[in-house]
Amino acid sequence: MRTLNWLFRALLFFILFAFALNNQHVVQLKWFMGYQWEAPMVFIVLGMFALGCVAGVLAMVPSWWRHRRDARHRAHLQPEPQAPVQSGKGTPTAAGTDAATLPVELPFPPDMPAPRKPAR
Repeated sequence: MRTLNWLFRALLFFILFAFALNNQHVVQLKWFMGYQWEAPMVFIVLGMFALGCVAGVLAMVPSWWRHRRDARHRAHLQPEPQAPVQSGKGTPTAAGTDAATLPVELPFPPDMPAPRKPAR
């Protein structure tokens, strides 16, 4: 699967590279009030792509801030973890419980999905 992914990326790169080689002629970008800018078409397309990326990132910033604020708020609502106490058997357990019960603190909040393992 990883090989197919890299082959797809290489194919996309070579298609875009061939597009750039075929569009080297100079074009005029005409602005308002008679201003114009001459540049190779490839640079104009690349510039518009970069502007689109910047606009997309800026459009996502409020959502990122809202999620960060919610995560911070959720972290403040979690109870304080209890320190494990040594039992007579030598295994640490939570205060007042035995080893067969659930842990005091779950590894992730119950309303959040479990994190996925990283792909190899």
